[in-house]
Amino acid sequence: MILRKLGFSLLMLGLALPAWSADRPGTISGYVRAAGGSPQMGAAVEVLGAAAQGLKVFTDEHGFYSAEGLLPGVYNLKVSAPAFLPALREHVGLHAGGNTVVNVTLNTLFDAIQITPAHTPAERDNWKWVLRSVSNRPILRLVDDPSADNQSLILLGDSERSDRELKGSLSFVTGAPSEGFGSVADMSTGFSVEKSIFASDRIGFRGNVGYGTNCPTSVLRASFQHNMMDGSGPSIAVTMWNAPAPDLVLHNFEALALTSSDDVRLGDRMEVKFGSELESIQFMGRVTTFRPFGEADFHLSPNTVLEYAYTTSEPDSRLEKGFDSVPVDPDESTPRVSMTAYSPTVEHAHHHEVSVSRRIGKTNLQLAAYADRVSDPALNGVGEFTTDNGTVLPDVYSGTFTYQGSTFHTEGARFVVQRQLTPNVTAAFDYSYGGVLDLVQPNVSLANVSQSSVLRQRQSAAGKISGILPKSKTRWMASYRWVSGEALTPVDMFNASAGRADPFLNLFFRQPIPGTGFFPGHIEAIVDLRNLLAQGYVPVLGSDGHTVYLVQSARAVSGGVAFTF
Repeated sequence: MILRKLGFSLLMLGLALPAWSADRPGTISGYVRAAGGSPQMGAAVEVLGAAAQGLKVFTDEHGFYSAEGLLPGVYNLKVSAPAFLPALREHVGLHAGGNTVVNVTLNTLFDAIQITPAHTPAERDNWKWVLRSVSNRPILRLVDDPSADNQSLILLGDSERSDRELKGSLSFVTGAPSEGFGSVADMSTGFSVEKSIFASDRIGFRGNVGYGTNCPTSVLRASFQHNMMDGSGPSIAVTMWNAPAPDLVLHNFEALALTSSDDVRLGDRMEVKFGSELESIQFMGRVTTFRPFGEADFHLSPNTVLEYAYTTSEPDSRLEKGFDSVPVDPDESTPRVSMTAYSPTVEHAHHHEVSVSRRIGKTNLQLAAYADRVSDPALNGVGEFTTDNGTVLPDVYSGTFTYQGSTFHTEGARFVVQRQLTPNVTAAFDYSYGGVLDLVQPNVSLANVSQSSVLRQRQSAAGKISGILPKSKTRWMASYRWVSGEALTPVDMFNASAGRADPFLNLFFRQPIPGTGFFPGHIEAIVDLRNLLAQGYVPVLGSDGHTVYLVQSARAVSGGVAFTF
């Protein structure tokens, strides 16, 4: 009798377990990136299926999305973002309690035309939101998920396959960026070549070579990246700089940097990126510097991210513009060097930041607090000298110079609002508060700037709007940053958020040139205007009695032609 009851109980338990397991919800998550590998924030990911009832989530600033609480079944994913063609991932299977990772790479219309030459821009509407190219079809791979009892399906987009294509660009630019000593020459050629090898590795070679006499400024960079099965991508790069000496007394500036970085995903909610850069600088002696960097992102929810970031270099606005010149990586920048009595000094910076970002529909909000310490800052100036007594490093091309400021440290805060106004237009507003270097009194001599500098609290507000004109395919960006008073350094100088903008009025355009269909790629005209109204110039007296100016951002006009293939 007892055995009969025990057998009946086991039978009922065996029938109940599958039914209970079938109701366990699962998760579909992953990253949305562009063909070049850059994460796409604000991309809409729609989970289509009877059990999902049209669920829609958005990617965060790192391109990550997560659709949770899904019942087991088969789903389709529709992914769309401004300036990209929508993509579809079909027949995504989800097991009970499982996690299916779907990484998607979005293509621009030009990328799609390259992949399938038979299609034309006029046929875009006929595609609906599905690219019918073979290279855009998903690939299923079954891997073990150590965090679950079952296995997880990883759905790979076209990134692994499209990266096998050889990619390159070539640009001819005139006009120096006017960033002080070590700026790119006023006439230069930028280039980049990337090639995927062994299916999961990528090598790259980039640089910018100047023209003119006296050994123009040049930068060369070689990189290697390996894409792991877990989604991480360790990389290593070697960068070489060469800049002309300002006179015959000094030797040319030469630097060699070794950069390594990696990103690791810890579970479904945390991602860590870290790395370091070792620089060896030869300039009237040898100096070696070590610059670590890193960030940790914790996803509090699909639309909320808590982040801690540490960096030692300022971000470069050319990255968001897609400008074909170096620096080429967010964690790599030209060493900032100044000089006192013919003794060179390298700027050292430490930036700590904690931020919370929240996505609400088409609006992204960020609230951040930061702490900075900058030793021997390299200040930028405008003007020419007949003598400098070994305290100024002039740039021989742009008429700007670099001067050593006093060490300072400050704390501040930032609030950013970014909103997608239309499918092709995005606007951002940034408010920052923090300390800057300023002069105790006006019209001091340049030789006494370091001793006469004080830390003052300043407010800064910036508005930025960017987009693409649908018919002409013109890519444009306009920004203006206001500062509440005179300053030798920018407010929140390490700001890398969506609201980042150079000081004062700036305009940028990239215009595809029509009638160049014979070229196996596309050709664009580039115009970059910085501080167009020449604002924020602080006058000081040079050693020869002439007035020169210290600036947060010097007025600069540059333009050229870029070839992409």
